[in-house]
Amino acid sequence: MDVEDAAAAGDELEHLDDPLPLLEDARRQTGGVGERASGDAVLDADAMRRGGHEPILPRPTESAAKITRDATPAPPVPAVKRKLIVLAVAAAVVGAVFAFVLPKIADYGDVWGTLRGLTWAQLGVLALAVVANVVTFAPPFVATLPGLGFMRALTLTQASTASTYLAPGGAAVGVALAFAMLRGWGFEKGAVALSVALTGIWNQLFLLGAPAVGLALLTTVGGHNALLQTVSLIGLIAFVGAAGIFATALSADRPARWAGARAAELVNWVLARFHRGPVGWGGESLVRFRGSAIRLLRRRWLALTLATLAGQLTVFALLFVCLRTLEVTGGEVAVVEAFAAWTLVRLLGSLPMTPGGLGVVELGLTGALIGFGGNNAGVVAAVLLYRVLTILPTLALGLVAGATWRRQRRDAPLSEPA
Repeated sequence: MDVEDAAAAGDELEHLDDPLPLLEDARRQTGGVGERASGDAVLDADAMRRGGHEPILPRPTESAAKITRDATPAPPVPAVKRKLIVLAVAAAVVGAVFAFVLPKIADYGDVWGTLRGLTWAQLGVLALAVVANVVTFAPPFVATLPGLGFMRALTLTQASTASTYLAPGGAAVGVALAFAMLRGWGFEKGAVALSVALTGIWNQLFLLGAPAVGLALLTTVGGHNALLQTVSLIGLIAFVGAAGIFATALSADRPARWAGARAAELVNWVLARFHRGPVGWGGESLVRFRGSAIRLLRRRWLALTLATLAGQLTVFALLFVCLRTLEVTGGEVAVVEAFAAWTLVRLLGSLPMTPGGLGVVELGLTGALIGFGGNNAGVVAAVLLYRVLTILPTLALGLVAGATWRRQRRDAPLSEPA
């Protein structure tokens, strides 16, 4: 019954001398008070004769109670239990790699002997490579969030990256922490979401496209790797698809609204599998994001692109320095081969299988580099040193940043025109 029908029915009752017979007849036709599935309140005829209009709520019938019991969903698996299962699997993978697989490739005694042979000059070069890797974390956020500044960006990236080494979940953990820190510094929600989204998109595009570049460079020098070819093809398809969706979403409001709505439906479907509620964004959110992103990228796309390339390539530079200082020569593994192996494992390591890809990266990178011709002890030593120098400094700085980030104060306005 719509509003007009309700008003007409009210007028009809108002003009009847005695509306009770009409109500009694309606009561008999519907099967009596309290039997409507909707559970709406109804008026009792005796109460109306007394001049009252108290609603009488329907009593639940046995069939209704049974339906309610049957419709009650089964309790979800406790979140703590799921987390413990994930942690157990990750620990098993890491333990198997370091305790059983790597020792079969190279004896840890030989690896330690190789590491002990480092000179002070080599340690100095390694230290410079570590510093370059650490400081290039910050520029992408500086480029996408006006007013942030380099030191806060460095604090943000070290803390958020360290969190990915401590908890399973991959980049999602770091993104959530970065968002919380930026909001804690007082940046507007829209500006924070835009900065986190754009830096994440640029990094993912690099991860997806880099294996194809590595394969192309490897092909030019006559190299061949079947796994790299497969991963490069998958990565290239994903890169083209992601870039196409992003470009389409930025092209006009209508495709942005459609893409946002479909993405929200997909995410809600995934969340429902884990008994989580729906997201609070949709098509209109992407329309608003589109406008802000276009305004920012018109001025800062080049700075963001160069900052992303610097942040990624300094990680490879650290691996390359580790290889050369530990006597994995160019005759064994050329720079192009090292880059191809790194891009392959970088993409595989981004999957949230273990915290920070621990175990997965070591095994994949060792296998790829030895496959290209590197000596076993030197490659294992270089890979382990590379992982130590990428994880431990960031972990130490990230823990300090996580403990002190609230003490930092903004020295610029909350937001600048994008």
